Amino acid sequence: MTYLVTGAAGFIGYHVASRLLADGHQVVGIDNLNAYYDPALKAARLTRLQGSDRFRFERLDLADRTGMQQLFRATTFSRVIHLAAQAGVRYSLEHPHAYLDSNITGFLTVLEGCRASRVEHLVFASSSSVYGANTRMPLSVHQHTDHPVSLYAATKKANEMMAHSYSHLFGLPCTGLRFFTVYGPWGRPDMALFAFTKAIQLYNRGHHRRDFTYVDDVVEGVVRIAAQPAQGDPDWSGDAPDPATSRAPYRLYNIGNDAPVGVLDLLDALERALGKTAIKELVPMQPGDVVETHADVAALQEATGFHPATSVQDGVARFVAWYREYFGLS
Repeated sequence: MTYLVTGAAGFIGYHVASRLLADGHQVVGIDNLNAYYDPALKAARLTRLQGSDRFRFERLDLADRTGMQQLFRATTFSRVIHLAAQAGVRYSLEHPHAYLDSNITGFLTVLEGCRASRVEHLVFASSSSVYGANTRMPLSVHQHTDHPVSLYAATKKANEMMAHSYSHLFGLPCTGLRFFTVYGPWGRPDMALFAFTKAIQLYNRGHHRRDFTYVDDVVEGVVRIAAQPAQGDPDWSGDAPDPATSRAPYRLYNIGNDAPVGVLDLLDALERALGKTAIKELVPMQPGDVVETHADVAALQEATGFHPATSVQDGVARFVAWYREYFGLS
């Protein structure tokens, strides 16, 4: 089976592409290799993927409409896993146009390509950020998400709505996955665990709680969902609309650990793995941030049997082992 993985040189995209190759699939990966963070890390991930003769890489920007049309015309994709996006809540405060170009215009070219080539299933990355001002825990896909608190979150909410419209109008099976604070080897330098290896700035004075989810658990959920094209729910009612389902072939799922951890507890696990005590700087809450996330993964478990299997202690230890090897540290 041939998969298109967008953002293949990114953190989650690299791991998903690696898993698909290990499972024997053909994978075409695209990425624009932008400089949001060190492109050398993206290049290193890409080099590992290019070790397989079943992987092909195309350097391409999602907002390049002509290039995306040519890609879908040149190759028949059975399934598309769309993970490319401009990430980061704080970055969106200063660079809003980057989010519209990548997350809105870019997603439209993916939808158009899938529609035109009748892709069997489009799986796309959403985010726990869409829950915004919601405070009822655990956060459930059956809750309404109408109050985003960052532009990044608003673009991810827009992606969910765009996908539903294409599912409704054209019968395109679409599944959105709301990722909850993914971490692990080959991670993004702007994420908390990676950033803590350089300097310890604890926003909200360390009182955040996050549903930290190890990347291998996330990948397991992604590949299980990709193999199950979304189907319409015949019991869906417009009188009491469930945001997670539809009469159209459309679904939403959380992918999280279902066990929120305090940021200070994450730091404690990192200190133990490194054998060092951190010097901490307590700073105020940042605009666009939320205090706590906690994923209700019951729907995903029911659909796929998925359940996260990696503790934070084990996940942090694996990250530290990779970090030391990658940077040549003793």
